[in-house]
Amino acid sequence: MAHYTLASAIVLALGLVLGFRPDGVAGVLLSVVLLVVFAFSVSWIWTTLGLVLRTPTSVQWVSVLILFILTFASNVFVDPNTMPAWLETAVGYNPITHLVSAVRGLMCGTMPAGDIAWLLVGCAVLVAVFAPITMRLYRNKE
Repeated sequence: MAHYTLASAIVLALGLVLGFRPDGVAGVLLSVVLLVVFAFSVSWIWTTLGLVLRTPTSVQWVSVLILFILTFASNVFVDPNTMPAWLETAVGYNPITHLVSAVRGLMCGTMPAGDIAWLLVGCAVLVAVFAPITMRLYRNKE
């Protein structure tokens, strides 16, 4: 999880160098908190995969594939309003979409309560689903 926070700091620093000016420190801090919460919840998926797959390389490739699909099926690069209706609907359920919208809003001085709520619900669902699976797999590993 620490590398997610470090990566966030590096991206923020790069944005500042390129001319982005966030609208207040509170939005930046809340954004980092949301990123850490999201990273924690997603880490349960990778932990589950680590217990199921045989090698670290296979875990890495599967996680990259999952993140690649989720990132490109979100609003990171394209406005969902320009997508076909079926894809726009799918993008609306993607937790990365809500993370990006929440962070963008917080950095720009607004409080996107809807996106933050959906993100926290998504994080809670990920932990509720994958934490018990991971614990069961870990107990049965031996």
